[in-house]
Amino acid sequence: MIVLGIIGGYIALLLCLGLFSSRLFKGTSKDFMLASHSIGPFMLLMSLFGTTMTAFALVGSTGEAYVEGAGVYGLLASSSGIIHSLCFFILGVKLWSLGKKYGYTTQIQYFRDRLQSDKIGVLLFPVLVGMVIPYLLIGVMASGTFINAVTRGTFEAGTFPGFLEEGMNGGVPKSVASLIICVVVLIYVFFGGMRGTAWANTFQTCVFMVLGVVTFYVIAMKLGGEETLMASLRKASAAVDADKLTRMHMSKTQFATYFFVPLSVGMFPHLFQHWLTAKSANSFKLPVVAHPFFIMIVWCPCILIGLWASTDLINLPPPIANNPNAILPFMVNKLNGPVMTGLLSAGVLAAIMSSLDSQFLCLGTMFTEDIVVHYGGKGRYSEKQTIMIARAFIIAIVAVVYAFSLFEPRRVFTLGIWCFSGYASLFPLVFASLYWKKLTKAGAYAAVITCAASWVYLFRESGFGSNEKFTVDFKIGGAVYDTMPVMSMFFLTAIVMIVVSLVTPKPTEETLQRFFPEKSTT
Repeated sequence: MIVLGIIGGYIALLLCLGLFSSRLFKGTSKDFMLASHSIGPFMLLMSLFGTTMTAFALVGSTGEAYVEGAGVYGLLASSSGIIHSLCFFILGVKLWSLGKKYGYTTQIQYFRDRLQSDKIGVLLFPVLVGMVIPYLLIGVMASGTFINAVTRGTFEAGTFPGFLEEGMNGGVPKSVASLIICVVVLIYVFFGGMRGTAWANTFQTCVFMVLGVVTFYVIAMKLGGEETLMASLRKASAAVDADKLTRMHMSKTQFATYFFVPLSVGMFPHLFQHWLTAKSANSFKLPVVAHPFFIMIVWCPCILIGLWASTDLINLPPPIANNPNAILPFMVNKLNGPVMTGLLSAGVLAAIMSSLDSQFLCLGTMFTEDIVVHYGGKGRYSEKQTIMIARAFIIAIVAVVYAFSLFEPRRVFTLGIWCFSGYASLFPLVFASLYWKKLTKAGAYAAVITCAASWVYLFRESGFGSNEKFTVDFKIGGAVYDTMPVMSMFFLTAIVMIVVSLVTPKPTEETLQRFFPEKSTT
């Protein structure tokens, strides 16, 4: 009950912060969706980092390290630190500049203008929304699993009637916990919009980074049992099996093709929206420099905790050992007293909620601006009506995602990889739109269709994420090279986009003047 009380107190505190930030809301749709372009360097760093560090980074990476070993850090963390910052620099700054110059609020508005195509929005909207659903599911599923695991033994059997009792193990039922998190995020996004989201993200990023370091220290000291942290780290790490310390069970080609996954940040619609909130181009300097260090601070402890969970130093019960999503909450609960467990749990939930809010707000913004207002007419809806439409769609999306989370769960890490793979496959499109003058409307259509079709096909071939080992194999000279699906999707999209663009009518001179003013000729 102490753990549950601390988690409840943190949620209440977060709600108070969200409601307070709503007092700064200016009442306009621009302020609701973009915080009136007023976010400075520190809040931009915190909101960008908090948005990218989801349950995938904490719960997912710990569980994956438990199953696969230390190579998980090399798969994504080391490359993400560099690639994310690179995307902020080569894409974010330029998109912010164009967004402020031409008044964009969403990605689709930018692509409509860049490609001089009204119908590109009809194609892009379902693709972007469809691929973000698994991303949202990661957070909702992980929050339910986490709260259930850290509150095990709080309630007696029979406390919750019916289907809620199944798999409860004396903790808060997963479905109830997930519902609470969804409602809390919905409330402060509903009232505060982007300003409330930025404030909440800044606060929650500080919370989960500080408490994450504390979690790591406490667990390391408990497992190592030595007087100093370094001595405890050496003892705990010495117990890890040798095969967990290498990537020997993974081929070089599979390992190398994970490189494409972090490119997904270039097409995340919620990151695009956060980029547009920046006060100036100078606001990007701090995120570009600090982001890799922040990733290291978060991922290193999570990977080590997952490795230690696989040793004889800890005795995992079968339900936990067979559920990688439950490794982190079990370690937090097992190796701490109730007060510390409650505080550390609040830190993990902070990371989860700091991503859900941005994604929910982004979907509401896209539906309102790209569907309702665009096709209904700019002057048809008042500012108040526009905001209410966005809020209504956010409620609908939260309800749909929560309903999906009640079905058979997938491993958080695997589900995340599939989501990121889809967005990474669209990276050639956004990059070409900014740096290649010959990109055409037809080429963009072909790229989006190819990306969506290849993603759906390969996701289905993997059993909709149930096959964690799914790869795309190539036979060359008698040798078989297994690669991550994202590589095939990425190159298929890029090749089709380039070929179609080269054989179709080029953009107009007016378009080139708007987006490439320094060189207007082809």
